[in-house]
Amino acid sequence: MKEVKVYARAGQGAITTAVILGSAYFKQGMYSYAFPHFGAARMGAPMNAFIRIDKNPIRVRSRIYNPEIALVIDSTLMDSQNVFGEVKEGGIVIVNSSNGIIPKSGVKLYAIPGNEIAQEVMGRPLGNTAILGAYAAIAGEPDIENLKAAIKERFKGEVGEKNALCAQKGYEYGLKLK
Repeated sequence: MKEVKVYARAGQGAITTAVILGSAYFKQGMYSYAFPHFGAARMGAPMNAFIRIDKNPIRVRSRIYNPEIALVIDSTLMDSQNVFGEVKEGGIVIVNSSNGIIPKSGVKLYAIPGNEIAQEVMGRPLGNTAILGAYAAIAGEPDIENLKAAIKERFKGEVGEKNALCAQKGYEYGLKLK
């Protein structure tokens, strides 16, 4: 079973990010389970969303404490949420950042300028779908076309098309880093 944890602040789309990723895996015939964890439940408060993926039905319903992969939507959470300390040895951390982040030993770190990609494509710095595209490239799954289809199901019309383009650009950026 693969476990992914999303680190974000409330209002930054972590739940939507998890649901889209789970849906993309479902399109490939995998089982997926996406769910959030809230603390104070106020805008801007740190929060997490989780995704479990497996070829078999998923029965585990607890939070994920040691994911193989972490998606960090807000890079200011890197230290306060102990991202490097939670990810499994040899795991992957994908951070929405264009700044240099000092990696810790034992994990593979990828900085993706998701907000800049989204600003360029949509005129708004909402880099979640670009981060999902980078995830697909770096993790080698889900298929980028399934990811874009899941995005277009979640966001209709022009918004869906632009978010799918952000995912494609994130995917291409991730391939260059891999």
